[in-house]
Amino acid sequence: MPVVDISADAENFYADPYPLYARLREAGPVHQVLLWAEYGPSWLVVGHHEARQALNHPELAKDWRSSGLFPGVAVSEANTNMLESDPPHHTRLRRLVAGEFTARRVEALRPRVQQITDELLDAMAARPERTADLIEALAFPLPMTVICELLGVPGLDRDRFRHWSREVVAPTTTTAEGTAHRELSCYLAELVEAKAKAPGEDLLSALIRTRDEDGDALAPDELIGMAFLLLVAGHETTVNLISNGVRALLDHPAQLAAVRADPDGLLAGAVEEMLRYDGPLQNATFRYARQDVELGGTVIPAGAIVMVSLAAAGRDPGRFPRPDAFDIRRAPQGHLAFGHGPHFCIGAPLARMEGRIALRGLLDRFPDLARDPAGEPPLWLPGGLMRGVTRLPVCW
Repeated sequence: MPVVDISADAENFYADPYPLYARLREAGPVHQVLLWAEYGPSWLVVGHHEARQALNHPELAKDWRSSGLFPGVAVSEANTNMLESDPPHHTRLRRLVAGEFTARRVEALRPRVQQITDELLDAMAARPERTADLIEALAFPLPMTVICELLGVPGLDRDRFRHWSREVVAPTTTTAEGTAHRELSCYLAELVEAKAKAPGEDLLSALIRTRDEDGDALAPDELIGMAFLLLVAGHETTVNLISNGVRALLDHPAQLAAVRADPDGLLAGAVEEMLRYDGPLQNATFRYARQDVELGGTVIPAGAIVMVSLAAAGRDPGRFPRPDAFDIRRAPQGHLAFGHGPHFCIGAPLARMEGRIALRGLLDRFPDLARDPAGEPPLWLPGGLMRGVTRLPVCW
């Protein structure tokens, strides 16, 4: 099977990966690709059915630290998290966290999420120039404020944290990514230590205190890894959910008008369609094959890196009729934007709530919202993980 070199035309791929995904899918559900030249070829899963299989496959492992795949990559405490672990360790970590990350705790955040949204929209409406970068004005500060308050770190140095977080999820270079991991791990270690000395009623304090029926608790490095995962994943994906969703609505005026006319009936479905059509994650974080794995008639050899394309799976015509059409009335039909299987996103209910509140507030407050014709063109996030832009100029 020939290797498809995606890195050769990276800029166009970041801007619109869907035509390439469609060509690959027509040829088969699994392909060998070159996405990061420094790591060599990996295997990319682009079919919906095969993506579900891969996300739930016991021989596609997540804990790369003992795999020998990346000998030059340093490991930090931040890597001691659920997303980079496998059963039974992952099962244990998830059990300890799930007891605190409950639906009741998330639902209790609704009034505060609404309040933060209203305050951010008030600030937007007060701008005399009637233009804004929607990411700076709403899409970033809303989930960042929510996750910081949830974890009990309202005083987080957000400028530094944002830089580290962006380098982790959309690295500009491998050196910058490694530096960000190290510096963020040190920062979070200090944060966990301070929280242990002065606990509150927040989630991070609860995770420090939590014990299961056997007396098991999170070790110090696991607390750092958990803080890393919840802070980074708890805001980066929601930034893109909001901004990608707004882009989709602005690009489809009839759909936008329909949501405005009936937000109670259509907004929840619109958010699900945004997640399918142009979701915040392009690919799931990588896996590697512990032994030969067969997917869609293709044998992926032991030791190979495997990427599951959530974006490609969301446009699979075998699962979604007219997949390239943005249709807010479409039945969700099990999109994979939050993953599938044991690593299904634990923060999915919070992300959905924030997305619905932010979009409803934005459309209510700015009935003539549009792209700013004088704004700078989109700058797409690099790398193969995230799907989104770094700025979204709008006017009203």
